[in-house]
Amino acid sequence: MTKKAIAIFDIDGVVRDVGGSYRRALADTVEYFTNNAYRPTSLEIDQLKSEGIWNNDWEASQELIYRYFAAQGKSREQLQLDYNTIVAFFQSRYRGPDPENWTGYICDEPLLLQPSYLEQLTQAGIAWGFFSGATSGSANYVLQKRLGLQSPVLIAMEDAPGKPDPTGLFAAVTKLEKGLEESVVIYVGDTVADMYTVTKAREIQPHRTWIGVGILPPHVQETAQRRDAYAQSLIDAGAAVVLSNVEQLNPEQIQSLFQG
Repeated sequence: MTKKAIAIFDIDGVVRDVGGSYRRALADTVEYFTNNAYRPTSLEIDQLKSEGIWNNDWEASQELIYRYFAAQGKSREQLQLDYNTIVAFFQSRYRGPDPENWTGYICDEPLLLQPSYLEQLTQAGIAWGFFSGATSGSANYVLQKRLGLQSPVLIAMEDAPGKPDPTGLFAAVTKLEKGLEESVVIYVGDTVADMYTVTKAREIQPHRTWIGVGILPPHVQETAQRRDAYAQSLIDAGAAVVLSNVEQLNPEQIQSLFQG
């Protein structure tokens, strides 16, 4: 008997390229709140995220600001950064200054998959949905407005604790399984935190098969050295396989993961 599969996708770095949007807004934010003294490089942002607990880019921005000033000899208590002010600045770059009519970096994100790919999964009997640390507004912007999906299963930032807590992954699975309790769950993500989420899910629900699939985001594929190092970090964090684009995870590849 062929096992049923549920594929849950992260969004940033998997469905859309956020190298020029979220990551750019993060760098802008750190630069602004360090008085233009420090702008983190793409590699420095990756190094922070490789710690596995900075999936939220607002929190990552704040942490890099703190670390910059700590290197200057200032304590966190001295700084008294206001988190909401940081979030507001970040959003003004990412969404744009008008919260109703978005004109920011989000408008220019390249898509990394097409609706036809998801239709291919549906035809193969593979249920699919999304679990992302993005806000529901940002996630639905790409899923509904850009990809044209009708009411996709989505667990976003407002719906569950941040990764690597697997609560949101469980919630997405519950919405999709519809009696498929024996199904294999594949979580597809581009960060160490995503792979840790799968590991924690396995610890909490060992009766089910959980498979982590790593995707290389476009910004790490510019050189072979960086690509290979990033791929290794995902494997070390628990990825069963690492792919350069999400559409490589076709029904045949999914079936081979079951049998691996």
